Amino acid sequence: MTGERSDLDGFRDHVRSWCAEHIPVDWRAAQTGVSDQEFVRFQKQWFAELREAGFAVPHWPREWGGGLSVAEQIVLYQELAAHDAPRLVLAFVGIHHAASTLLAAGTDEQRRRHLPAILDGEIWVQGFSEPEAGSDLASLRTTARRVGDRYVANGQKLWASGAEHADWCLLLARTDPEAPKRKGISYFLLDMTSPGVEVRPIRNAVGDSHFCEIFLSDVTIPAANLVGAENAGWQVAQATLGAERGMTMLELAERLGNAGFRWLVEACPTDDPVVADRLAQFEIEITGLRSLCRQLVENTEAGRAGPADASVVKLYYSELLQRMTDFGAQVAGLPAHTQLVKSASSGWESGSWMLDFIGSWEWTIPGGTSEIQRTIIAERGLGLPREPSVA
Repeated sequence: MTGERSDLDGFRDHVRSWCAEHIPVDWRAAQTGVSDQEFVRFQKQWFAELREAGFAVPHWPREWGGGLSVAEQIVLYQELAAHDAPRLVLAFVGIHHAASTLLAAGTDEQRRRHLPAILDGEIWVQGFSEPEAGSDLASLRTTARRVGDRYVANGQKLWASGAEHADWCLLLARTDPEAPKRKGISYFLLDMTSPGVEVRPIRNAVGDSHFCEIFLSDVTIPAANLVGAENAGWQVAQATLGAERGMTMLELAERLGNAGFRWLVEACPTDDPVVADRLAQFEIEITGLRSLCRQLVENTEAGRAGPADASVVKLYYSELLQRMTDFGAQVAGLPAHTQLVKSASSGWESGSWMLDFIGSWEWTIPGGTSEIQRTIIAERGLGLPREPSVA
């Protein structure tokens, strides 16, 4: 144990030194109000620096460029958060969702093609939700019809984060329209440069165009880009959603507990006992979140994770984020309500409280709404009777 502690202390010193040397001190100001092109350039440059240091994909297997222990990952994310490092906004889907899907269900050829490419800067988007299939994802209507050694896809995807910059898409499409809705879905890797793919950015409430629509018109997808078996895409998608609900939280919890909580304390009046009580409660909840995240990652690596564990963490984080940013907007007062810009490379805890609060609602919806998470926890975690289906 003493040797392990010593190794971790040495690793922490190494990460701290690297952060002090490589994190741009003025990146928040430099990334505020920038063009899309500058945002993409900065994100790719920052990803390349992290990759060179071995910090870009610490959760991946060692043979693919990762291999840090859970304890080392926690130290890494603690130090990146404490030093206010930029977030990997653009690479997020690739290094988490695409990678977890390929590692869990992809072929050797698919892994060899895409995992090194992701490390070289390949950008991914998730093509799951549709206008009539959000929380009830299994109701999706996008189709993919088999024609020889290819599929022909038609349909529309909605709320596709970062699709405007994506090279590839994780696509769910219905391949058997006659099957029960969870039985007839397949999972594809879609080249976003394919003819028939159209991306339309959606301007949101705070003026960003982070979300996009994707329209597919007779788009051909090679059969080699099918992940898992045909009509078994729903099961494959659980690996992607599990990553979104679970493994990604390790970093996000540390950022919320470092920069996010630090800025909240700075925004609060120090002589108000009611405010002090709320801050103490938030600190307790953050401690609980960190513990849940570590337990989830350790249990996942050991094959002991429960069917609802990732949903517990996702629900806990998203609603804590919402409460904290709401409180920040309250205590920061009217000046915070008129601050309408924040850094393009920050997360949901940027210190621009009104924008952070509005953005926090995004986290209680994608990857399964809070209501969906509670249903999963009740049915799969607690063994309660299933919710009756609506005809």
